[in-house]
Amino acid sequence: MPSQGDLALLQDPVAQQLLNSREPARLAYCWTDGSPRVVPIWFHWNGRQMAMAGPTDAPKVKALRKDPRVAISIDQATWPYHVLMIRGQAQVEEVEGIAPEYDQCARRYFGEEQGAMWVQQVAKLDSRMMRIVVTPEWVGILDFEQRFPSAVARRMAAATT
Repeated sequence: MPSQGDLALLQDPVAQQLLNSREPARLAYCWTDGSPRVVPIWFHWNGRQMAMAGPTDAPKVKALRKDPRVAISIDQATWPYHVLMIRGQAQVEEVEGIAPEYDQCARRYFGEEQGAMWVQQVAKLDSRMMRIVVTPEWVGILDFEQRFPSAVARRMAAATT
């Protein structure tokens, strides 16, 4: 089993389940004053990168341009909890129209028909969109079956010796 931090964890069934789920990601970044921020956000996983999108004037864009370091988590809130944690650098670019990944997200989260209608409405709001892409540099999984938070795992190991 790959260790925490290993990018091979992206192929783990827990990671694959979460990357293909309808759970939103939680994007953590540093605000321009250095304070932490976390926002829920739709994401699209293309097999090697996570793409997100939003309005051109979204506050996170300014912060990500100043400090592109991010942490992302996707989690399942039913027991046993499954959590995928990713760290990397965000690349931000402005795109014309709707970012393709945003369209894919809308269809995944809402279904084909409602997703298409949602994208049509969003397209009327602005002719441009920000695309945020994160290539994982570190990956971790908690499944509360084999992989636990490190402090819990240490205590469990000590209790069995």
